[in-house]
Order: sequence, then structure tokens, then C-alpha cells
Amino acid sequence: MGKEAPSFSKFGKDFQESLCQMILQDRPFADQIMEVLDIGFLELHYLRVFVQKIFEYREDYNVHPTYKIMISIIRADIEGENAPTQKQLRNYFARIHNSQVSGSDYIKSTALDFCRKQKLKEAMIKSVGLLQKSSFDEIAKIINDAIKLGDHTDHGYDYVKDFERRFEFKARNPISTGWSEIDDLCKGGLGKGELGVVIAPTGAGKSMALVHLGAEALKQKKTVIHYTLELGDTVVANRYDSCLTKIPLGQLHSFKEEIYEQVQDLEGTLIVKEFPTKSASTRTLKTHLEKLRMREILPDMVIVDYGDLLRPISSKSEKRHELESIYEEMRGLAKEFNCCLWTASQTNRSGLNAEVITMESISEAFNKCFVSDFIFSLSRTIEDKQADTGRFFVAKNRNGPDGLVFPISMHTANVQIDVLTPTGTESAVISTKDQSEILKEKYKKFRKQQKEKGA
Repeated sequence: MGKEAPSFSKFGKDFQESLCQMILQDRPFADQIMEVLDIGFLELHYLRVFVQKIFEYREDYNVHPTYKIMISIIRADIEGENAPTQKQLRNYFARIHNSQVSGSDYIKSTALDFCRKQKLKEAMIKSVGLLQKSSFDEIAKIINDAIKLGDHTDHGYDYVKDFERRFEFKARNPISTGWSEIDDLCKGGLGKGELGVVIAPTGAGKSMALVHLGAEALKQKKTVIHYTLELGDTVVANRYDSCLTKIPLGQLHSFKEEIYEQVQDLEGTLIVKEFPTKSASTRTLKTHLEKLRMREILPDMVIVDYGDLLRPISSKSEKRHELESIYEEMRGLAKEFNCCLWTASQTNRSGLNAEVITMESISEAFNKCFVSDFIFSLSRTIEDKQADTGRFFVAKNRNGPDGLVFPISMHTANVQIDVLTPTGTESAVISTKDQSEILKEKYKKFRKQQKEKGA
């Protein structure tokens, strides 16, 4: 009997479909595996056709195809295939469109390892015949060339090969904050890969503002992962109950059935994960998100309540340096998992009784402002707490204007926060120019401290 040809059959259908999806989605990976992939390794014919079309397009036009181009190819360029193959190919493409691959790192490394081993085997078999001729230099070249095949080739964005990517529509897919006035400023809400920060002093309502943002995402049928580092998971869940149903926190137990009837109709998904204060790092959160992704739970929004209570991955000489790293890592999580991330930050003492909290009041690490995409502060004086009022100040906004103050109505009894239309005097309290000057002064002070430390 002849020896069975090598293939991906032992890895299963899901593995092969995910591999082909990544060849389309990830141009650097396609460059890498194209050097070692034999189309015959794919067990299923429609996947062979799919990958062959990608490779043919790359060869003809010297650019990597986009989803939009593949739609045209699948519609018009597979007529030579039989009807079952055409149907399988169209169904497959419909399934992977706008979907994400779970376990991508494992699939990439496993597929590359398999293909490279096959190429090395071929080189070794070819070298056996050269031994009789004592062609040692040629043997060395064949083996070395085989080892280099499929090596890491991601050198960055290729100006020519990645030409099509420049003209793809890049959707932020923002998730609304539930406050139309704020959404108007930041073009619909916080987008994928973006970091938003709520700044407030202790007791002002940072956690409740984060719950409001999560509840609004749930109403929009989104998947929300809420990490709590200060409150219990059921306490946070109760706040969601109150925010979504408007039933006061103190009366939730009396309306258990009514609450259940309302929340069970939600099409969004909420997972609340509790970690003891300073016990979890951004690496801990990443591990948890990876586990959820393996269960096909893909976050649209991640909430960290709050970032200052995370444990740094590596210890720094000063706390502010640790906090800077934590916020950089949180933004990295938002990018990696293609979601938006909201967190909160504590103010210093100057923010306790301030009518408007600016970025100058941020506690410890000012550099966390630099990596954030949207920052708003929540200020409530003693009089505000008695009157259920307060103020939002938009301190930073990458997608629109900042330096604006909005009056708010805030009822902590049932976690209801509404942004009101600002009056002329309130909206002009702090200008963007003032904020720029604050940033410059802070940066000068930071650089001076660094120089003194170096001296």
C-alpha cells in the first residue's frame, strides 16, 4: 500500500476553516505560510479552491485581497466548480464574514510547524541522492533554504502589497454612552480599540458611571465584561439591576420577579468577574478574556473598575510609573481584543470639593492621560449630592472637541445618570487652551523630575 499523503485531516474541519480564514484576514501570515503551504494539505476541496483564489489574486495583482474583493471572486470566478463546491464555498464565506478566529496563535503556529516539517522532509529526501555525488555545498544550501521557508516575515505595513488596506472602510463601530450630548462630541461613543477614562474623587460615583455605560451597551445587544476590583460581583450585578429597571437599590429584593422578567429579555451579555484589590494584573485580565474567547464569548466592551487598583506586571521604582504602564497595557487589551475599554481613575485631594475637575486633578500618574482616547470627569460637591446634581467635564477627546462642561442629574438610589443641556456659562468654564497649558506644565514638571533623578 502507498503511504498516505500528508494533510491537515488530523486537525479537523474547524482547524482548517479557521486557517483559511486567517490566510485571508492576515496578510503577513499569508506571506509566511504561502512559502510552505501545499494546497493539497487541505482536506476539503472548497477550502483548496478558496485558498487557491487568494494566492492567484496575489500573484496576478501583487496585492492581498480584501473581503470585498473576495465577494466578487466568489460570485463570479468559481463557475468552473461543480454546484456542491460552489454552495459550500459561499456558505463558508458567509460564516467567516465579520467573524473572529478563536485560538489564532495556536492555529498559526501549528499550521506553520506542520508545513515547514513537510518542506524539510522533502529537502532531506532530495539530499539523499546528492550524497553519492559528494555535493555537500548543494546539500547544505537545500537544507538551509528549507529551514528558512515560512520563517517570520512580518516586517510591517507593506506600501505596495497592502495597498488595498488603505482604501478599506475602517469602522470604529462605537458603542453609545447613552448620553446624546456626549455621543455627539465623540462621534457616537467609544470605538473599538479605544480607551475611555472616568475621573472622579472617592465617593462621587465612578463605579455607577461605569455601570451606566455597561448597561447602555447591554441595551445595544453588546457583550460586556465587567471586572470589579473593589466591589463584590453581586453588588455590581445589583447595580445593573437598578440601572436597567430603575428600581431603587434598597428595594431590589422586593421586586425580584419583576427584575427577572425585564433582564431575561436583554439580548446583550453581561459577565461580572470579581478580583480582590491589587490581586489581578492586565495579564490576568488577558488570560480571562482568552478563556472567554475559547468559549466563543467575544467582548464588545470591557470595563475595569478601576484601573488604579490593578497590580502592575513588573514593579517600578515609583507608583506613577506603574500606573502609566497599567493604562498602556489596558489600551493594548482593547486593541488586541478589538473592543472598547472603559475604566476609572481617582483624583487627588484637589478634586474632592472642586466644582469642575480638570486633568490637573488626576492622582499620581499624569501620563495615563496620553494613552487615553476619551476622558471625562465627574464632580459633585456636597450641595450637588443633596440635590442629585453634578457636572461632567470632557477633558480629552481624540474624536472631537473637548474642554466642555455639562450639568448632570444623578440619582444614586437607582443608578440613573442623565446629561442635561449646558447653559452658556457652564459650557465655557474651561477652554481647550487652558487644558493644553495644564498638559504642558505637567510635562515640564515630569521632565524636570526625570533630569533631577538622573543627576
